[in-house]
Amino acid sequence: MMAVLRTILTIVYILICVALTVIVLMQEGKQAGLSGSISGVAETYWGKNKGRSMEGALEKGTKLLCVGFFVFSIVLNLNW
Repeated sequence: MMAVLRTILTIVYILICVALTVIVLMQEGKQAGLSGSISGVAETYWGKNKGRSMEGALEKGTKLLCVGFFVFSIVLNLNW
């Protein structure tokens, strides 16, 4: 029974790792953000509504997957 649970958790862990990799690669670089905020571009529509944009969703997804990654890493590392 424990071997089946460990196998299922390992499969979910691998899926989280792949999804986390894909989401991080989909995000835009932050280098343009610094120069944009200095010149006042951050006050545009996209700067104000970043939480509702695609980039905001990717950031939230990254945070959730990182938490899942750490939790599954700890759980799978326990000696059952």
